[in-house]
Amino acid sequence: MNYTGLRWIKDAKQRQRILAGLSRLRAGLKRKVPAKGDGTLLLATWNIREFGGSKYGGRTRDAMYYIAECLNRFDLIAVQEVRADLGALKDVMRLLGRQWDVIFTDVSYADGGNFERLAFVYNKAKVTFTGLAGELVLPSKSATEMMSQISRTPFVCGFQVGWAKFNLCTVHIYYGTGQAENPQRVDEINALAKLLAAKAKDYINTDAPVDYSPEHLVLLGDFNIFSRSDKTFDALTRNKFEIPVELQKLPSGSNVPQNKFYDQIAFFKQKMGVKNTAAGIFNFFDYVFDDPKEFQDAKGAPTSKTFPQWRTYQMSDHLIMWAEFSVDQTDAYLKSLANLDEK
Repeated sequence: MNYTGLRWIKDAKQRQRILAGLSRLRAGLKRKVPAKGDGTLLLATWNIREFGGSKYGGRTRDAMYYIAECLNRFDLIAVQEVRADLGALKDVMRLLGRQWDVIFTDVSYADGGNFERLAFVYNKAKVTFTGLAGELVLPSKSATEMMSQISRTPFVCGFQVGWAKFNLCTVHIYYGTGQAENPQRVDEINALAKLLAAKAKDYINTDAPVDYSPEHLVLLGDFNIFSRSDKTFDALTRNKFEIPVELQKLPSGSNVPQNKFYDQIAFFKQKMGVKNTAAGIFNFFDYVFDDPKEFQDAKGAPTSKTFPQWRTYQMSDHLIMWAEFSVDQTDAYLKSLANLDEK
């Protein structure tokens, strides 16, 4: 993280507020999220509400530092709801520092696309971009009465971490009305999962996977799934996508009230050569933007009544879903070489 700019904030009250917030947030991240390690991948997905938008006058400097601090705790993050204006994303990347990079889509002009982008933010010291990048377009046969294309085109990118290769497809599925099983939402998830299942052989070797250098197809992002018992969730599992065990154990959701299971990380078929060692939902509001009195003179000047909504446009209305995976397969590789000598 690049904290140099904190020195040049002229408003001493704001600087002290940000410093105190960063201290609380860093302590919370250390308690709730494992430390980075050479043999592990810390993968996260985060819908950052209208990231680049101007609601309530845009984001405060506090929020930019806090968002960067959260991202910095992980190795690879799928980010949804990036706006056409890339200013906020670029500011956060500058705060993260030179060892970080980002890949993002163009703006969606589709009906319901909401002029959004999808992005992957990753630490180049740990994660390598393999060169695979593309947006998924449904074949005409996938069209239904409710849907001809997925409104916000899914984005696929390839990455390698240690021994493991991951082809990640990030999504922001249609929300529509606030009903749990919106028909268009069900259709979008079902069509996407079917397409990826059919295309899996293009991304990974599903016939002869290699334990010591596995490839994985991972679907992650904001699915707007209300409950694990909904048709929207069933559309994932029915098409052979599996939620890692540690994520299945999470008792609460990823929206701010934690009563909806909007965000998901799912592997096509079973994982090979990687183990899900931990998972969680990180609630940044436990540490920052938790006191309206602190922000009486902030951008957008929230009142105690507007503060709960205002703060979601500073951080987000989605919390961070993360999962830790072991990716060191040195022992398995050496064992495979020993087996060759025994033949």
